[in-house]
Amino acid sequence: MKRFVAGFAAAAVAVVVSSSVASASVAGLGKAEPAKPNVVVDWNQTMLATLAAAAVPAPPAIRYAAIVQASVFDALNGIDRRYTPIRVAPEAPRGASRQAAAVAAAYTALVSLFPTQAPSLDAARAASMASLGGDDESQSVARGVQWGTSVANQILTWRSTDGFSTTLGSYPIVNAPGHWQPTPPAFSTNPVFRTLAITTPVAMTSPSEFRPAGPPALTSALYTNDFNEVKTWGGLTGSLRTAYQTETAKVWQLDTATAIWNRVADSLALEHHMGLLASARLLAMMNVSQLDAVIAVWEAKQFFDRWRPITAIEQAASDGNPDTSPDASWVPLLATPVHQEYPSGHSGVSGAAATVLASFFGEHTSFTVTSNGVPGASRTFTTFSDAVAQVADARVFAGFHFRFSCDDASQMGTKAANLALTKLMLPNHEQREDSDAND
Repeated sequence: MKRFVAGFAAAAVAVVVSSSVASASVAGLGKAEPAKPNVVVDWNQTMLATLAAAAVPAPPAIRYAAIVQASVFDALNGIDRRYTPIRVAPEAPRGASRQAAAVAAAYTALVSLFPTQAPSLDAARAASMASLGGDDESQSVARGVQWGTSVANQILTWRSTDGFSTTLGSYPIVNAPGHWQPTPPAFSTNPVFRTLAITTPVAMTSPSEFRPAGPPALTSALYTNDFNEVKTWGGLTGSLRTAYQTETAKVWQLDTATAIWNRVADSLALEHHMGLLASARLLAMMNVSQLDAVIAVWEAKQFFDRWRPITAIEQAASDGNPDTSPDASWVPLLATPVHQEYPSGHSGVSGAAATVLASFFGEHTSFTVTSNGVPGASRTFTTFSDAVAQVADARVFAGFHFRFSCDDASQMGTKAANLALTKLMLPNHEQREDSDAND
């Protein structure tokens, strides 16, 4: 239980969003002043609203967010030319409006991905364009719109062939101890989002680049400890969880990782009065890193094919471990996701998000997490690692992950993010003369 207690005890600190950390890692980070409008953050919020309205499940939401934020970054960077592009060469026409380019890039990506939401997106676009103090006919705005639209279309074309939409055959179920089995309530025989395992990453060279060593043997001390932990703390009934811990499980599960972490990034960008390009780079780096992390996690899920706690506990008599006991009546607090257990998706993408945010704002940063799935609930932290630790606790409390799966996944996410930080959006010392460092 020491691994559990250490992870959860560090998390419940009630402080409002503030930071006292180094800002050297990103341009546009400033001291506390009255907040100014930021169309990049505004359209990131529009993106989250669009994903929520479409009820996009957590894993594919990560891919959509990466597409949108890559579009916004390359559009703005194409004007300022201060960093290496993610995909699109920086060839914006001189005098193009930065704000118009950001709006057009986000709008074009979103309306292409979610055409049924065109009316609400059209309204958001109109409001943004009106706030620029001009219309589509002004030369600067028109150039910005044309450029942002072009960039988004190029990003969309690039990712349209990334493999995510591949049609796969039936999943081969292995009826042996430790292997994934269909779980209630759906008992689906096909784990969902399997194509993420073959989706082309952005910074990684292949989906398997950060494949972990694998889960512990069923007869190992680590497996025994984590089996008994989730059995004790993750059951629907008879658990040792407190009401706060039960709520914690729901906070992290009943909203997407994309929504949770983007809200944190938005709040910190505004808190630090980041300019447009700095905000775009933050959001693109975080969302692209999360995309690579979820690709790595899903590749490992397919490779290791591990059973969920509900299966492990029901079939414990077959695992060869005398220190694990079966319980056919045990059910988890929350419904088990329809895909393999190892490694944990949420821990992986949270590890990536936390690594990026720490690189921009410093590890010792205070921030608050909210969840649309649990209105009024919040969790506040003083370090990003505390939040990642609580994600692991939450998955155990939910009853559908072993702690070792969360630990290994968070390390994968950290590796994916560190790779992105060293390969993508690097400073370009040959910026344009008319570049505005303040966006």
